[in-house]
Amino acid sequence: MKKLILGLLPFVFLFPACHQENTTTKIPVKDTVLVSWQDSHIHEMGRINDQGPDHAVLYWPGTSLKIRFQGQKVEVLLKDQRGKNYFDVVLDDAEPVLFRPDNKKHWYVLADSLPPGEHLLEFFKRTEWTHGSTDFYGFRITGEAAVLPPPETTGRVIEFFGNSITAGYADRDTVGDSPDSTLTDNYVTYGAITARHYNADYYCTARGGIGILISWFPMIMPEMYDRLDPEDPASKWDFSKVQPDVVVINLFQNDSWLVKMPDYPEFRHRFGDTPPSARQIIDAYKDFTGKIRAVYPEARIICALGPMDATREGSPWPGYIRKAVEEMHDPAMYTLFFPYLQKDGHPKVKDHQVMADTLIRFIDKNIKW
Repeated sequence: MKKLILGLLPFVFLFPACHQENTTTKIPVKDTVLVSWQDSHIHEMGRINDQGPDHAVLYWPGTSLKIRFQGQKVEVLLKDQRGKNYFDVVLDDAEPVLFRPDNKKHWYVLADSLPPGEHLLEFFKRTEWTHGSTDFYGFRITGEAAVLPPPETTGRVIEFFGNSITAGYADRDTVGDSPDSTLTDNYVTYGAITARHYNADYYCTARGGIGILISWFPMIMPEMYDRLDPEDPASKWDFSKVQPDVVVINLFQNDSWLVKMPDYPEFRHRFGDTPPSARQIIDAYKDFTGKIRAVYPEARIICALGPMDATREGSPWPGYIRKAVEEMHDPAMYTLFFPYLQKDGHPKVKDHQVMADTLIRFIDKNIKW
């Protein structure tokens, strides 16, 4: 029986999973294979700090490491900043299993007692960067072990800029909208589902509560979109490293609330005593989408909104986005509005699937890859 073992007690899980037949019999095997953090056999997705000197740093939700290998056991060497991050571990396309590292540097067994043959493991960050970063040092494979070339991809890339909806806040909470981070899972968000549908690399630049003009905290998306380390204003992402084919922007939900709250500290910080006019809102959206166009000149940009109450019937916010896109005169820029959920709270897993289905239909209709 194949076993998947995750983390330290009490975070230990065992279950059987399917495996592929061994098609790599000619590859030399060893008792132990170490795969360093900078090994090209690891397929990375997300804004990862790979500058070393001896590890990579994972920040953003949806950041992923994939490795294809053969062997009886695979481990990962990690150190989490606060011990508050959660990951999904996916072995051979089985259901994801929850994993939480602590804040000490050591090896974690991810899978053991594996049968002979080829295996694929994905290590996927499900929580937001507000829970801290995670240092990744590498993988260790033991028992007739070999690391194999990374899995083939289509070469497609999709990046999402968003707030708590895109991050996946409380998407696994079936009874409410709890901040418990075990109930936030970026793996089952509309963005991650859409990327997997197209076998595309997935980049998620998101934070719950963020807006374009105003957020529930001092930083806004135009101040965060270009960061590598989201907590460091001086840490800049190199946009030339990855050029997405499609960019989805799903913002303005938080703005739609906060522009009506003149007593909130961030309202006074951003606007003083006067809420922004419709013209100012439209211009702010144009300015941000212009920044995205400047760094991704060839991307198809989908300006989305929803499915929370910013897309409720009678809301002016879809109109602001529609007007901004019209004024951009950009033939590779589109609008898409997810229907209002007709309920309070954030979208859940089934809602994200509906959103993904909507987005996939839209892409299939309007965009040629």
